[in-house]
Amino acid sequence: QVQLVESGGGLVQAGGSLRLSCAASGRTSSIYAMGWFRQAPGKEREFVAHIMWSGASTYYADSVKGRFTISRDNAKNTMYLQLNSLKPEDTAVYYCAVQSPKYTGVVGTTTRRYDYWGQGTQVTVSS
Repeated sequence: QVQLVESGGGLVQAGGSLRLSCAASGRTSSIYAMGWFRQAPGKEREFVAHIMWSGASTYYADSVKGRFTISRDNAKNTMYLQLNSLKPEDTAVYYCAVQSPKYTGVVGTTTRRYDYWGQGTQVTVSS
C-alpha cells in the first residue's frame, strides 16, 4: 500500500502561481510512476501530468503544457506540480496518484492506470 497526501492548494487570481505537493509513504518501493489529475464540479476527472519515478520522462495534457511543471524529489518521496499562468478554467480539485510496476511502459493518462490516490487539494482561480 502507498499513502498519498496532497497539499498546496488555495485561492489565487488569474495569472498567478501555486505549487502543489504530493507526499508518498508506505510501500514507496512499489512506485513506478506518478501522475496529477484534476476534477472540476460536474466534470470527469482528467489527466494533467505524468512523471516516471526514475529518469526524467514527463508528459503533459495539452491544456497545461507550457504552464505547469511536474517534478519529484525521490529522497523526500514527494512529487510536485508547479502551476503558473493560472486561468479560471484551472479551478478544480487536484489529485495525485501512483502507478505500480504492473504498468511498466504505460504512460498513465487515464484513471484506471493508477493504483493509489490521494484525497485531493482544491485550487480555485478567480478572474
